[in-house]
Amino acid sequence: MSDNPSSVAPHVVRLPQYSKADQEEILGNGDDPFGVASTGLTWLPKEEHFGIRHEDRLVAHAGLRRLPVAIGDDETEVVGVGGVAVAPGMQGRGLARLVVTAALEHARTMGPQHALLFCRPPLVPLYRRLGWHPLGTDVLVEQPEDRLVTMPLRTMVTPLRDGARWSSGPVRLFSLPM
Repeated sequence: MSDNPSSVAPHVVRLPQYSKADQEEILGNGDDPFGVASTGLTWLPKEEHFGIRHEDRLVAHAGLRRLPVAIGDDETEVVGVGGVAVAPGMQGRGLARLVVTAALEHARTMGPQHALLFCRPPLVPLYRRLGWHPLGTDVLVEQPEDRLVTMPLRTMVTPLRDGARWSSGPVRLFSLPM
């Protein structure tokens, strides 16, 4: 008998939807599955979803959403990446790399020059290995009741086009974070 729990290589599929039940299938039903409840932020749902199934169970997810942003005086759009999750028992197998890579391949077809994500500091090394770069500036995001707040999580970006360069200057997301 093999020590390998599955001899089938994982592959990413596009999901037609992604519900709270799907998230719970991956992360369980804890109160703070992403470890960001302490930020007090309200988040937007993603619009495009990618997942990995293992033995008929959803074990990984990444979502995308196109968002308006200002970088300095330039208004543009980014593809927001969020909801990245890997089931605890499946971590360390490269599933985050697979699902984020597939999501970014699709993001390249969406038009914007860059993808942007927000992450907890312990995840910065993972995203650096995946080609993301931390921004050295604060990012303002909208919140309910017309509030504008500084994103307390680490903001990271990655280009979606060869030669794409992130402009310098203050960054403002013209929406809730994703």
